[in-house]
Amino acid sequence: MEKEIVSIIVPVYNVRSYLADTIETVRNQTYPYWELILVDDCSTDGTKELLAGYEGEQIRVLYQDCNQGAAKARNRGIDAASGRYLAFLDADDLWAPAKLEREIAYMRDKKAAFVFCSYEFADEAGIGNGKIAHVPTRLCYKQALKNTIIFTTTVLFDMHQLTKEDIRMPAVKSEDTATWWRILRSGYTAYGLDEVLAYYRRPAQSLSSNKLEAIRRIWHLYRRVEGLPRLYSAYNFCFYAVRTVLRRL
Repeated sequence: MEKEIVSIIVPVYNVRSYLADTIETVRNQTYPYWELILVDDCSTDGTKELLAGYEGEQIRVLYQDCNQGAAKARNRGIDAASGRYLAFLDADDLWAPAKLEREIAYMRDKKAAFVFCSYEFADEAGIGNGKIAHVPTRLCYKQALKNTIIFTTTVLFDMHQLTKEDIRMPAVKSEDTATWWRILRSGYTAYGLDEVLAYYRRPAQSLSSNKLEAIRRIWHLYRRVEGLPRLYSAYNFCFYAVRTVLRRL
């Protein structure tokens, strides 16, 4: 196996009860060539003290001077990354052991710059509940506007084809979706691997559980970030809403 490093970026904020499990899913990867970059966004629950015990040869911890949100934490991790590949992992989510190995193989087979995979919803203990978000084989920009299936914890980028500027996240809500759309709008295609290689752990009070706020965020992306006409935004939004509901049933 060629020694090409995957830089894994994890924004961290008040996740002491979840973080150890998340780090272990990285340590348990069958693909051994990775660096884990944990960016603490001024946690106040003891996470910062926990992080100090993990620093080592493959794990780096960066500390923000003040709380600035997940997008800026990820961007700082992007700046520090040195790998051929780059992956995002949220601090309360989990990976299957073969996640990196399978996605890298798939990326090489497709000669892709951007891949993502299917995922399963899980409870706070990280146990899958059988609800799986299956992904299409590929997504172009227009397709992605109607289908926000790309989950941050599942993505992998080839930094020989993309630049760090390409994947830096904007300071808007749903910054991850805005980033995927920007990359795809520039002409890339995202390739989906329909295998469950990630687990979306949903704490009871997570931001994504607020459905009304999620609706406001996606509408803002259509109208203010992408600058789409109202009618075209509504057209895409209808597809987004139906698919989102079906994923959670």
